[in-house]
Amino acid sequence: MLAQYALLIKRISNFIRNSPPLKKKIKLLIAAAIFGLIALSIIQGYLINNTYKLKKDAFINEMRRSVSQIDDFSPVLDSLSDIWQDHFLNKIADYKVQQATKADILKGLQFVIDSINGPYKAEYQNELKKLNIPYEIKFQKKVLAIVLEDSTQSDTIFDFYKTPKNIILGNAIDNDKAIGLSTTLWQTDHTSSRTINGEQKDIEFYLAFKTRDIMDLQGWRSVVIKEMMGLLLLSLIIFSVVIGLLYFSIKSLVLQKKIADIKTDFVNNITHELKTPLATLTLATKMLKTKDVLAKPEMINNTIGTIERQNTRLQNLIDQVLSNSVGYQDINLNKESVNPRVYFDTVFDDFLLSVKSKSVQLNRAYEGDQKHIELDRFYMTTALLNILDNAVKYSGEDLHINCKIQFEEQLRITISDNGIGISQKDKKQIFEKFYRAGHKEIHDVKGLGLGLYYTTEIVKAHLGTIEVKSLPSEGTTFILKLPLN
Repeated sequence: MLAQYALLIKRISNFIRNSPPLKKKIKLLIAAAIFGLIALSIIQGYLINNTYKLKKDAFINEMRRSVSQIDDFSPVLDSLSDIWQDHFLNKIADYKVQQATKADILKGLQFVIDSINGPYKAEYQNELKKLNIPYEIKFQKKVLAIVLEDSTQSDTIFDFYKTPKNIILGNAIDNDKAIGLSTTLWQTDHTSSRTINGEQKDIEFYLAFKTRDIMDLQGWRSVVIKEMMGLLLLSLIIFSVVIGLLYFSIKSLVLQKKIADIKTDFVNNITHELKTPLATLTLATKMLKTKDVLAKPEMINNTIGTIERQNTRLQNLIDQVLSNSVGYQDINLNKESVNPRVYFDTVFDDFLLSVKSKSVQLNRAYEGDQKHIELDRFYMTTALLNILDNAVKYSGEDLHINCKIQFEEQLRITISDNGIGISQKDKKQIFEKFYRAGHKEIHDVKGLGLGLYYTTEIVKAHLGTIEVKSLPSEGTTFILKLPLN
């Protein structure tokens, strides 16, 4: 049997030693998953952006097509355009016979445009309503160039790019909101006559009148986004699902690593705990086979006593694993009425008797008056001793423990020590099964990481709560709260 135990321990050690490093693999998997998510986000963003541009172009082109028909099919707008064109052509004729300057032409053009601009904008909006366009649209026709040509020369009356003067028909539109419709070139051969010095003179000229039509489509972005809403919602749902799957996958990987680490820790600890009694049992059985021991009954009895003690120790280890593996739902309490002061003094006194390796000072204080409390003596004693034993394990040679028992609306048990304390990382996990705080400065602390887990389950079985307050190098405080009845 001893040989089988030793073989089992050897196999466990080899398994742990040969296990692949999970931490590095998990980091690589997480990095690959995040990279994949970023790549997917970029691709999805690119596709959505392209769809947005296509939708925008299609929508604006449709609006261009609808708006460009207004000038062609509106008699009222045609008649208003005829007014400024006739006036403008007359001014050009005056210019050709030197009865007007270029400035007079531009001033006259601006004047007539201003005079018809109000009716022009109103009629334009009426035409938009007739087309059942439900969006607010501003329209503008801007003069870019006016050029006169005849058989001998070309004369530029106006060039917007050289003389940036706004001559516009329609609404004022900001450049950053402008959507181009078209560039129109009005070309005409005009013939007119003027009486100069009592003589009738014919005037002929060729006119090139260049304009640019633009519009401001109010709220076009919201219109395009509304058309894409289904696609955006679907993309958002898919993206959320991917992120959720990634989150739960990473969480599962981390949890699996944590479980693997806990199992490895537990196997290491149980292996360490089993080696000592097994080694002693092996030595004791070998001694029983020697002639010197067999010849002395007293040595036989001592060796048998050693075997019995080590056997008991092994049994206790097994019992500890079995009993601490249950949850609070599985703990059957046998509550009894106890005198609180007598009970707690007994627990503390027994604890002090069991501590021999360190100098321990335990201070106790009671606040409030309570004649009796209801609890399971065995389980609650186990819970308290687990906390006190931890204070001994994780402390220096000179240990001070303060225990305060308060009877208020509930029983409050506060146990504080001046030990090495617990880090924030460890504090979140010390009540978990098999977890042991990783103090590098403590090398000889033994245990299976079940004590505080079992303590928590006992407190829960009593319908109570437990919390810990601690900082590294500043000691630890455990607070147990239990109902009084």
